[in-house]
Amino acid sequence: MSSGEGRLYKILIRPVHSEKVLNIIDKENTLVFIVDRRASKHDIKRAVELVLGVKAVKVRTLITPRGEKKAYIKLAPEYKASDIASQLGLI
Repeated sequence: MSSGEGRLYKILIRPVHSEKVLNIIDKENTLVFIVDRRASKHDIKRAVELVLGVKAVKVRTLITPRGEKKAYIKLAPEYKASDIASQLGLI
C-alpha cells in the first residue's frame, strides 16, 4: 500500500447514524460520513471507492455547527447504499 492509499483510509472518520440518514440511504442511495476536514471531495470519493469497494457518482459536503465535515456520497445505481449500511452496522 502506498502512502497515498494509507491517507485515504484515514479520511472516513465514522458513518452518521440517524433517522434522517436512514431515510436518505433508502430514498437517495446515499451514504453519510463524518470525514477529515482537510479532505477534498475528490479525496472523499476515492476513499469511499477504495475502502467500501463501491462506485461513487457524487459527493456533497458541509461543515456542521460542531465544526465537523459531513459528506453525502451518492452511489452508482448498481450499488445499494442499504447493503453497505447493513455491512457497517447502521441498519
